[in-house]
Amino acid sequence: MPFINPEDGYLTVINLFRTETHEQVDRLVSEMRAIVDTAAFPGWISSTVHRGQDRPGTANFIQWRGKEDLESRYAGDEFKHRTVPVFEEITTYVRLMQTEVELSRRHPSQGDVTEVSPGREDYTVLEVLGVDPADQDELISVVGSSHDWLVDTPGYRSQSVLRGIRSRGLDRGGLSTVGRDNDFVVVYSQWDGKESYDAFRGMAEDERPAARRKNQDRRNSLTTEHDWNTYRVVHSRSASEPALA
Repeated sequence: MPFINPEDGYLTVINLFRTETHEQVDRLVSEMRAIVDTAAFPGWISSTVHRGQDRPGTANFIQWRGKEDLESRYAGDEFKHRTVPVFEEITTYVRLMQTEVELSRRHPSQGDVTEVSPGREDYTVLEVLGVDPADQDELISVVGSSHDWLVDTPGYRSQSVLRGIRSRGLDRGGLSTVGRDNDFVVVYSQWDGKESYDAFRGMAEDERPAARRKNQDRRNSLTTEHDWNTYRVVHSRSASEPALA
């Protein structure tokens, strides 16, 4: 199963999709499973499909050897003439984000590496924080330091911070650039369930620890946009596993 480890040096692509109905999510997940199960692209490492919980949609967490391999995939006829049209038909929003893992930290009970797997039954929170490129390093540092107080929060399992490199969307059968290079940060968090995360998110301001309030204030001052959804991992495959016909 895939692991989130900055030392691996992979290009991590996080693709976000939104739909209007949960029935459309069913089809979207089915299409993604088919791609993942037959994937044999040069430089492809792994893909993990997440199903949206709070809002209908999906997220695909994909690891590549490097940018050239990803661009080769995007330039292929199958992607342009099969994958893109299907996603345009089903979705109301698509964002394809190239990132690099900056850090990944865990609760002591979670071992030495962050694993992404359907069998773990994590309640996953994926946040996209907009940021001025000049402030990206500081925002990464601020978000990363929140582990120091998150580790005492009931239900918290892990937090990984990814540096946004480039973002794209679908545009009339092709891809178009979204925003500027290095203008976002992705936060990938794992919790033991919805109840724990909702309690954390819904805690009254005056009940929050001082360290959390201070950290959140600084994070908010650096963040230009904030988008998030919750997910469950529903499917995963790595290149080391055989493709399914």
